[in-house]
Amino acid sequence: MTSAPVCVLYTQDPDLARRVKAYLRTMAQVRHVTDADRLDVVLQQAGPALCIVDLRAKESRDLVEQIQKDWPEVLITALGALRSEPLRETEQSGIYAAEDLELDRRRFQALAGRAFDHLKVLQENRALRETTSTSNFSSETPPRSESVPERTSGPSLRLLRFPRVFRRFENVDALLASIVESVADAAGVTRVGIFSKSRQGDRYRLRAGLRCLPETHDVEFGERDALVRWSELHAHLISRANLAQTPEQAQRALLRRALDTFGAEVIAPLYARSRIIGWLFFGHRLTGQRFNYSDLEGLMILAEHVSTVLENALLHEEISLQKTLAETLLKSIPAGIVATDQDGVIRWFNPTAEQILGVSGSEALNKPVEATGGTLAAFLRDTLDTKTNLPPRNWIDNNTRRSLSVKTRKLLDHDTPLGAVAVIEDLTVEESLRQKQDLVDRTAFWTDLAASMSHEIRNPLVAIKTFAQLLPERFDDADFRKEFNEIVVGEVDRLDTIITQISNFAHPPDLVLKPIDVRSSVKKGIEIARSRFGVNGGVAVETSLPNDLPKVLGDETALAEVFAHLVVNAAEALSGKTKPRITLAAKPLRQGKTGGGVIVTVRDNGKGIAPNLRDKVFSPFCTTKPRGMGLGLPIVKRTIFDHNGRVDIDSTTHGTSVSVVLPASTKKN
Repeated sequence: MTSAPVCVLYTQDPDLARRVKAYLRTMAQVRHVTDADRLDVVLQQAGPALCIVDLRAKESRDLVEQIQKDWPEVLITALGALRSEPLRETEQSGIYAAEDLELDRRRFQALAGRAFDHLKVLQENRALRETTSTSNFSSETPPRSESVPERTSGPSLRLLRFPRVFRRFENVDALLASIVESVADAAGVTRVGIFSKSRQGDRYRLRAGLRCLPETHDVEFGERDALVRWSELHAHLISRANLAQTPEQAQRALLRRALDTFGAEVIAPLYARSRIIGWLFFGHRLTGQRFNYSDLEGLMILAEHVSTVLENALLHEEISLQKTLAETLLKSIPAGIVATDQDGVIRWFNPTAEQILGVSGSEALNKPVEATGGTLAAFLRDTLDTKTNLPPRNWIDNNTRRSLSVKTRKLLDHDTPLGAVAVIEDLTVEESLRQKQDLVDRTAFWTDLAASMSHEIRNPLVAIKTFAQLLPERFDDADFRKEFNEIVVGEVDRLDTIITQISNFAHPPDLVLKPIDVRSSVKKGIEIARSRFGVNGGVAVETSLPNDLPKVLGDETALAEVFAHLVVNAAEALSGKTKPRITLAAKPLRQGKTGGGVIVTVRDNGKGIAPNLRDKVFSPFCTTKPRGMGLGLPIVKRTIFDHNGRVDIDSTTHGTSVSVVLPASTKKN
């Protein structure tokens, strides 16, 4: 378990910093420094590192010389204009590399990779020297009489009084700032900092600190960072004085890097519910003395107290955030929200509900639901008492005279009832617009009806009137009387048909729905089309009616009329066609595991429906026939709708197909 290598970049060019971070994102931690005075501190935190210096930055030449002198284990790479004097001189000074500012990604990554390998060897050599030095020291030092380090009587009393300070808090940041001050006072140290994350999925950041290095505020750690994983695995504090006791060189380097990064002597992990939620780091003691065994015990006790306080603080922060989001959401949604507890006392009343019901929140909150009005109160009381969801309810509010719609639901925590909520919608504007549209549609309907009827009725009346005027003069003409009789009877029948169509459209017959075989309705529809509307043998009607069709819940007579209309329309669309053909096919319709149905398709090979009429074919009085009311397809659509089905039309210049979809019956015969 090793930490990622560190690359320290010194530049004031944000674009260069962005490119270097992008190139090394998967290879190293990039620490960007813009202030020359802070470069030395960052190098001290980072330990052996690759240092990239932008020669255009302030004091860059002096900084390169200083790093070479003070930090022999730091590899320097200078960036400058190609073939420029500063870049050439810096390269000759013995640095690791000199590169053009216009970085080539692959070349730069390969250069950095070799540098990190070299730094790894340097780090291993240093760790080996320290191990050898520690072993020699241990062999020369007489063994102590005790098997454990010397202990004192235990933590001081002020450490035990630490939690009393944090019983009440509102602002988490202020709480954490107070914690670090109290920890510094209780532990007697120069520097304290708390790293934590605000919520699940965030990165660990410095949330509060006392006399921390400025660079510490820029450091972040992810869930899979080596330091976080080490803390989760070992679950004990890190002390600079005890680093030599860590057996693995890589782990010693990781822990030393962490201590140097924070400028700390001790790092204590913070846990909640068996997961690491952050860590607390401590600087030197105020006395300058090293931490002994008893001091470390006291710091661990402090860390446990801080873990409890931090866990509560993070929970408070999360709950506060969720509460704020919930309140903002409920206040912002356009519907009125009224929520009650199980006793029917109003606990939430959003501003929209105030406007809709004409009741202020102060008059409603913490009052019985009857404060909102009798209708809503009764509905909410019914919801509290019932075990099933009630259907929406509409009414005109007596107080505001608004047209309202309300949906209610019980509030449950698993199976425990908590109360009820009502979602109220103001339909006043919508209802007004609907009424206006109904008025417009009704006016348009009667206008179209009057125009269509005047055209359809005038023609028969003209014929009847003409023959009636000629009858006195030609009464003795037997042929005339015969022709007069035929024409008058035909035109009267035509008028009767018009009246019947309008009557059927305005007052459709009541449907008697029962499980039926749709093939029976299809066959009757074809016979009706042939006998009543004159579809004869000149038009071939090909049928395909398989035996495995499921039964549908329908009215056999009404469906027969539907198919008769569709066959007649198909026949009329074939006028003038040399090889007219109508196909009528039915097949079962599968809809997954839940039920099915039957789809009946009437297809012709006519010229199709004009594009400007395709969206109007189901509108009353839309017709291209010289004689007709245009009520056939509207009646078809309404009948199928009453059967819980649907009608689809697909039309091209090569023909039209009309599909009727009917759901399968769930009733038994």
